[in-house]
Amino acid sequence: MPRAAIITGASGGIGGSIAKRLAKDGFAVVVNYAGKAAPAQSLVADIKAAGGQGIAVQADVAIAADVERLFKESMEAFGRPDVVVHCAGIMPLFPIASGDVATFDKVIATNLRGTFLVFAQAAQHVPDGGRIMAFSSSVLAKSFPTYGAYIASKAGVEGLVHVLANELRGRNITVNAVAPGQVRTDLFLKGKSDALIDELKKMNPLERLGLPEDMANLVSFLAGPEGGWINSQVVRPNGGFVY
Repeated sequence: MPRAAIITGASGGIGGSIAKRLAKDGFAVVVNYAGKAAPAQSLVADIKAAGGQGIAVQADVAIAADVERLFKESMEAFGRPDVVVHCAGIMPLFPIASGDVATFDKVIATNLRGTFLVFAQAAQHVPDGGRIMAFSSSVLAKSFPTYGAYIASKAGVEGLVHVLANELRGRNITVNAVAPGQVRTDLFLKGKSDALIDELKKMNPLERLGLPEDMANLVSFLAGPEGGWINSQVVRPNGGFVY
């Protein structure tokens, strides 16, 4: 059996870049998606065309039965996952004063409950010496208006990372959070003017947006042998965006 990696939210953007990189690193990758199958299947086709191994598996990370099935189908294909990278998340923006409980609950369900469910399965199935990662965000430092639900969910994610790292003591499994700054994805660029994008670039001293490949490079390092001493950390690939 090859080494295997499960990447949630992997049908595009950061997750897709991570899937491609880990496949290049020699992992058989499980490309998880929640909704549209076509982008995930296209990504798997690209991975196979490049000589890698992969499958696409639909699962909503907020639903316990879906997450259990994701791990079951992954293990049927490739054995126990050596690496789990939890990228799936949503970011609707709205002010706290709106009292939009329905959207708040949806953000918490996907971003925080989803992390809990993925972590629970990972803790049961990742073998000793494995790697577990979840995505947070460098926006936690800024407390921007309208980001309340998103920031609350990601603060919870970071808390779960530290606790799970302690719970897995003695198994040589690392648990870390990756907390990007602004990254050039279709989701990030949508609805933003060129002037706003230029302004956002200048929020870090490197004066550029991050690329999905920048995140994939970090995940590759944390998933590889050189990353084995990094544990229970929130790593912030953000170009120096002040935290």
